[in-house]
Amino acid sequence: MDFSHIPVLLSETIEGLDIKENGIYVDGTAGGGGHSAEILKRLTTGRLISIDQDPDAISTLTQRFKNVENSIIIKGNFGNMKDLLELRGVRRVDGVLLDIGVSSHQLDTASRGFSFHEDAPLDMRMSQSGVTAEELVNTLPYEELRKIIYEYGEERFAPAIAKGIIAAREQEPITTTLQLAEIVKANVPQKVRRDGHPARKTFQAIRIAVNDELNVLSRGLDDAFKLLGKGGRLAVITFHSLEDRIVKQKMAGWCQGCTCPKDFPVCVCSNKPKAKLVNKKPVCANETELANNPRARSAKLRICEKI
Repeated sequence: MDFSHIPVLLSETIEGLDIKENGIYVDGTAGGGGHSAEILKRLTTGRLISIDQDPDAISTLTQRFKNVENSIIIKGNFGNMKDLLELRGVRRVDGVLLDIGVSSHQLDTASRGFSFHEDAPLDMRMSQSGVTAEELVNTLPYEELRKIIYEYGEERFAPAIAKGIIAAREQEPITTTLQLAEIVKANVPQKVRRDGHPARKTFQAIRIAVNDELNVLSRGLDDAFKLLGKGGRLAVITFHSLEDRIVKQKMAGWCQGCTCPKDFPVCVCSNKPKAKLVNKKPVCANETELANNPRARSAKLRICEKI
């Protein structure tokens, strides 16, 4: 199966990683291998470890890089990156790339259940294993549904949408994407329906919950930073504010020096910065990329270097 995906902020990411030809690099969310391929082009004796939890991605990566000796492909979740690498004897790397969120392939393959534009089983599992979105919306109590939709979707109509889901599932199970999309549509004000698709935020929220995305991101960032050697770089691409906030706060913490109260005359904490920002502000797609790939509009790239 072809795992099609246009790599976002490709040149900016590759440049930001400052790739050494003999280095060890990790693409923690390799997908179809767009970023991985560009990293591999710059390696001679170095190695690239491409990780993905999606079987479709692993199949594509295996075929794409089957004759590339310095390519290592691992099926797994980047939130467990440190363990996955240590099992293979890798304890230090020169760079890590994380391209967070759902891929174009996952969105465009209707049967995966990520899209509210086509009718399909309500799935949303990136790994194609574990609890589905169908199970989640049909079993969670009102308060948990409301919290997920409000916090992960940043949806102000979460109470009404959650009540609508509860009422609908009492009549019949919610099993398809269009069923859920229509429930959302019926439980938001008319004016909201004219401002993009009203189910977008709810689908995002449920997808995040199904895949435990924010906790995985937090763990993955910690693992990536632990694996980096001195001078190693971590590049992270995010697509919504919840992800970006986690990345920004993690990097700010690593870059922070003294944590003593400002009124202390001298430092007593002895805390030293562990990293420095490569770019003070996040890098966003330029107009040329946006014209070719509208999905890059919300992308933000942040890079830090371990010191």
